[in-house]
Amino acid sequence: MASRELGDRHSGEWVLYDNQCGFCSRWVQFWQPTLAKRNINIAGLQEPWVVERLKLTENDLLHDIRLLSKEDTVVSGADVYLQVAQRIWWAWPFYGVFSLPGFKWILNFSYRWFARNRHRISRTCKLQAADPASPADLPKPER
Repeated sequence: MASRELGDRHSGEWVLYDNQCGFCSRWVQFWQPTLAKRNINIAGLQEPWVVERLKLTENDLLHDIRLLSKEDTVVSGADVYLQVAQRIWWAWPFYGVFSLPGFKWILNFSYRWFARNRHRISRTCKLQAADPASPADLPKPER
């Protein structure tokens, strides 16, 4: 799945995901309309502008889902889900419960396990990664 914006909105916030992971591509595509209503864009971690902006090794880059703010702060891993859930009124129960210390440990543990096994899960479930659009079709983020 390629990066997307709805209309000409440039919030400067981006959920960055592994676009070579079938599950990740489907998951982000499913949530894209909800994210767009909150002015959060999506892009693959492998896109050239993301690689350049984050300045991480390939292994570190693909280790986690990330939320990039317009101020260039980066939230990674399970904390991305908490940050996004905090902005969605009906997801507040998820945010409230999994922000608690014991429950946050469970969320982080579960996220780490899934992140390590996401490609195996995608293959087993026959979830193919979406074909990325050509570079000319991709919107560029504002700095």
